[in-house]
Amino acid sequence: MLLTITNTHTPATDLGYLLHKNPKNTHTVDLPFGRAHAFYPEAHSHRCTIALLLEVDPIGLIRGRWGTDRERLLDQYVNDRPYVASSFLSVALAALFRTALSGKSKERPELANTPLPFEVSLSSLPCRGGEPFLRRLFEPLGYSVTCTLLPLDPKFPEWGKGSYFRVQLKHTIRLQELLQHLYVLIPVLDDKKHYWVGEDEIDKLLRHGEGWLAAHPHAEQITRRYLNHRHALANAAMIQLAHEDTPAVMQVDTVPEEREADLEHNIDLQKARMLAVLNVLKEHDVKRIADLGCGEGKFLRYLVSSKYFTEIVGMDVSLRSLQIAAKRLKLDKQPENDRIKLIQGSLMYQDKRLQGFEGAALIEVIEHLDLPKLSALERVVFECAKPKVVVVTTPNREYNAKFSSLPAGQFRHQDHRFEWTRAEFESWARTVANQRNYSVFFSPIGDVDEELGAPTQMGVFTLCN
Repeated sequence: MLLTITNTHTPATDLGYLLHKNPKNTHTVDLPFGRAHAFYPEAHSHRCTIALLLEVDPIGLIRGRWGTDRERLLDQYVNDRPYVASSFLSVALAALFRTALSGKSKERPELANTPLPFEVSLSSLPCRGGEPFLRRLFEPLGYSVTCTLLPLDPKFPEWGKGSYFRVQLKHTIRLQELLQHLYVLIPVLDDKKHYWVGEDEIDKLLRHGEGWLAAHPHAEQITRRYLNHRHALANAAMIQLAHEDTPAVMQVDTVPEEREADLEHNIDLQKARMLAVLNVLKEHDVKRIADLGCGEGKFLRYLVSSKYFTEIVGMDVSLRSLQIAAKRLKLDKQPENDRIKLIQGSLMYQDKRLQGFEGAALIEVIEHLDLPKLSALERVVFECAKPKVVVVTTPNREYNAKFSSLPAGQFRHQDHRFEWTRAEFESWARTVANQRNYSVFFSPIGDVDEELGAPTQMGVFTLCN
């Protein structure tokens, strides 16, 4: 038994509707390399588990292929393929759960779009790169990972450990996302494919990686391994990933800004924002700073120009924006400059690279994120990274009435998902501070109108001792 997936959302047997597999039956598909069976070891209202058992026929794989490579093919009779999770398992997942992988459920359409508490067990997972690499792949996606390195042979402990892990994953997530992650990452961990990797594999990777792969902190390594280290294919895939329509957070500079720039030009608000954040960082003795959602590097220029800051990281999900930032900062002419580093990443996923910084700045970032996704950003910034100071700026919607050219009810930027009043922003910030062990104070940026407030509002979060 290679894989089990357990649902604990009541009624748990709805898993059968999501997978299009009746818990009362055993389901079998014939594959080019053997057979795959799906069945339910348990099916109760509080807990339902489906198991995927894969039968790989190593002799059938090479039948008819005898020739000059006869000796080389002999090792395929005795190998680990029938017993471990590999690209064979990914093919079986796609064959058995094709409809679930597409995110569709005729019987439970609303449930297919609902995050559910899932537990996944893989009895034997090969991992080239060991436990650290395994965790680097799954933990940024929000999984709780438990793994045990298996011995080569329990009867001969002196032989030591092997490279196979028993793995348990837990996450509250949509079933489609769970299956997509398994489909892509299992062969990446194994770092080999049982079939020829051609251009069609790029389409598979982009299809099953849609919405999460481009923002994964190890997207490039995942891509190269998935495509069997074929550099031309991997490079082509990375170019497409860089232009993927990913969540708008941290892509502030990649969408047209003409209207917002025109509105704020006369009051020079952009410069006022950056100077205000700069002053806050210095007042709190922050010398190691992460600019989250750095875009094309506008605020990074202020940081780099001051010798006060000893370590600077700019993070954005857009490779194109980071390339523009590198040119703007002339990093190609200063390769020895180790004060500043640009990294690709998303505020939707935990990222250990953000840990250890004294401060974090999110300048006009949160309003580019759909409101339901703010909780993910909160966890990443305030729980995972957990700097001692976090500075957040965002537009004050009340002040929009001062912009005569802005139609009533419209936002300043076409990519804004929301714009908050002062009361709404302060309510959100105080809730975050109370839940994450921070205190927060607020400061206006720009000229303050007696009734409408300032055009930009700033919250400064400080970690409590």
